[in-house]
Amino acid sequence: MLDREGFRPNVGIILLNAHNEVWWGKRVREHSWQFPQGGIKYGETPEQAMYRELEEEIGLRQEHVKIVGRTRDWLRYEVPDHFIKREIRGHYRGQKQIWFLLRMVARDNDVNLRLTDHPEFDAWRWHEYWVPLDVVIEFKREVYQRALQELSRFLSWPAHGGHTQERRQSARHLRQPHPPRAGAPEPVAVEEQLIVVSQTQLILVPEKE
Repeated sequence: MLDREGFRPNVGIILLNAHNEVWWGKRVREHSWQFPQGGIKYGETPEQAMYRELEEEIGLRQEHVKIVGRTRDWLRYEVPDHFIKREIRGHYRGQKQIWFLLRMVARDNDVNLRLTDHPEFDAWRWHEYWVPLDVVIEFKREVYQRALQELSRFLSWPAHGGHTQERRQSARHLRQPHPPRAGAPEPVAVEEQLIVVSQTQLILVPEKE
């Protein structure tokens, strides 16, 4: 479903924990990370689409979160041609999104990336609020900045209007286990401490027992 300008209606989700860290997911079999997002189906409201995508992509239901805020208007980004299927080039331009800021009231282990047969993510982590701007794919960066900036007014600390290119931030990193092989022991999630030294250097430090 596209609008007259070629943009698909979509919702984006910024999920917070109690420390105002944001949920950050790794796309299946890719080296790219992003916030949960998905299209709005015909007849759905943005809020209904948000709850559906939340459950389909990360396994959380409505009772697992509280809505903190949402963007006032649509935020748009255009998708480069080489990411667009050949048959829809010239018609599809990109996404227009309503972004929701949610507070997670469930436990980390309530996240389930394999609730559907076609998972979107295969790993996830908690990140400091502004860190995704340094690592998101370039054509989404402006929309992420606008969404994070607008929604930061709902938090208990003031927005700083941006982020530094080089910083030291900590974020918990959870790897979603792969489905077990026949006869193999049940895997467990691996929890590590991720120290972001810069955009190009990552150090994984196992958490102490």
